[in-house]
Amino acid sequence: MRLLLGFFAFLILCNLNAQEKQEIFESFKLQERRTVRYYIPESNEEEKSNEKHPLILVLDAEYLFDQVVAQVKFYHNFSGMPEAIVVGVNQGDGLRFDDTAFEENTGLPDENSKLFFEFLGMELIPFVATEYNAAPFKMIVGYDMSANFENFFLFKEKPLFNAYVSISPVLAPEMETRIPSRIQDIEQPIFYHLVLEGSKNKKSDQIIALDKALKEIKKESFQYAFHKYPDADHTSIASYSLGKAIDQIFKIFKPISPKEYRENILTSDAPAYDYLEEKYAMIETLFGFEKNVELNDIMAIYAASRKKEDFESLKPLSDLCKKEFPKTMLGFFFEGEYYEQMGEPKKALRTFEKAFGMEEIDFLTKDLALEKMDALKADFGF
Repeated sequence: MRLLLGFFAFLILCNLNAQEKQEIFESFKLQERRTVRYYIPESNEEEKSNEKHPLILVLDAEYLFDQVVAQVKFYHNFSGMPEAIVVGVNQGDGLRFDDTAFEENTGLPDENSKLFFEFLGMELIPFVATEYNAAPFKMIVGYDMSANFENFFLFKEKPLFNAYVSISPVLAPEMETRIPSRIQDIEQPIFYHLVLEGSKNKKSDQIIALDKALKEIKKESFQYAFHKYPDADHTSIASYSLGKAIDQIFKIFKPISPKEYRENILTSDAPAYDYLEEKYAMIETLFGFEKNVELNDIMAIYAASRKKEDFESLKPLSDLCKKEFPKTMLGFFFEGEYYEQMGEPKKALRTFEKAFGMEEIDFLTKDLALEKMDALKADFGF
């Protein structure tokens, strides 16, 4: 038993496998014990690890926790998102109705729902964020009634979550107007992913109205996506939607794609290196930690610099490579090309000689460095 912020969490089952565990969490707000499930990245559990990870809260964990964890593992393995902490709250045996209920006349949480709101926001999330050194970026996933409930966090002065995945929500009265109105006033970045199944239900028209209103919001800080799955019913919709939501929310984290290269980098009048710098600055701003620069992204910027004859970008790119890949040829080779294009052959030759002494990487080989050196000697008689 451990003391935390005036309440206790009791560990009853840990290490279901190397990274998952389940706890009975005693809440003073609810005055009861609740079953909570955790997926913790191995790197987070390493002793003295300072690495931070986004936190994903999953409501209706009986249905959704395993699916979310599977998607998180999949996308991380393919560089589609950072490692993430996933926390799921079980709401079986009728608890979900008490946890997520709202007043029919006002659309606001009822007394039980208010307590569950405080349990999540004042007890569970602060505990997880402190215990596991979570990054500032937080995401919440809900389904049906809990998908409506998660919207209440938008109405805090500073919303607790940055990303909301709302799967076929049973919306409270007036939510189709309240949510867009509130988002207009929020300054921090918000990702909102709304999902609807194909089979029509009594809340479908309200969801469509919410979608229409959200699409009219034009703010750089608001990233919105709506997906309707014609072949999904109210049960299967969760399986259809989770992968797409994670893919889009963490889109900026993914390596530069061929489409991104063609449409965003080559068409821009700005220096190619600026795109890389802004991309990684945005990742740090959103997720609260620095991402190591991908070799794929470096090569994309190098190719764009050559394609656009933007040779000025080669110098900051070379400096970055010396930091990120210090034992390889990257930094000195790109710097040599920079001096070559700037009309400084002696500096270029000396720099290619330094590159020759480093480790080969990608298409950069010692033979290529020798070719560069021989060409400079032949052209300038060194």
